[in-house]
Amino acid sequence: MKISVVVPVYNEVNTIEEIISRVQAVNVGLEKEIIIVDDNSTDGTRERLTNMTREKKNVKVFCHDRNLGKGAALRTGFEFAARDITIIQDADLEYDPEEYPNLLKTILDDKADVVYGSRFLRKTYKTFPFWHYAGNKFLTALFNFFNNRDLTDMETCYKVFKKEILRSITLKSNRFAFEPEFSTKVARKGFRICEVPIKYNKRSYSEGKKFNWKDRIIAFFAVFRFQLSD
Repeated sequence: MKISVVVPVYNEVNTIEEIISRVQAVNVGLEKEIIIVDDNSTDGTRERLTNMTREKKNVKVFCHDRNLGKGAALRTGFEFAARDITIIQDADLEYDPEEYPNLLKTILDDKADVVYGSRFLRKTYKTFPFWHYAGNKFLTALFNFFNNRDLTDMETCYKVFKKEILRSITLKSNRFAFEPEFSTKVARKGFRICEVPIKYNKRSYSEGKKFNWKDRIIAFFAVFRFQLSD
């Protein structure tokens, strides 16, 4: 089996080299390809990617000519993900690729079709600001209520899934509504979803964190919207 690591990128010039190095370095016992989608960065990220990946045969870079959002960048990446299993990886350093073996094991053992890396199963939520934690838990609880699930972290970046998932659902969200859309459509199709605990290195908004309260409002309404539409 082979894996595709899809990395949406927007203005991450300070972390992009390090995260790609970490993804390259982690040993999962499988062949990896890294698909990077730059969402029209303006801080030099695109130029850094061009210089950095020129000699890396397993790294592919695609660029948007305007900023469309994380969901759109992921959809672009998914179009070129030709492997058996796909892993979503943020371009900052909040999520550590050293978790890949742990995330992949449940799928490789055929105990799940989709695996979420939960930041809360290891009690790392103690380092979260209250409103960040409360907002996440509320959205996850709302999703659980509508879909009869028991997830702890719907909005986690780390989602790992088999290639048939993308063949079975149609994704449309451009921005952070991707999380409730993906989760709702996977749940409604009856795929097996499992969570495993992960470490999480939270960064502040001053350090470049992009998900804010406006995005939570959008995600709140998206939970309802995707219950009523395909």
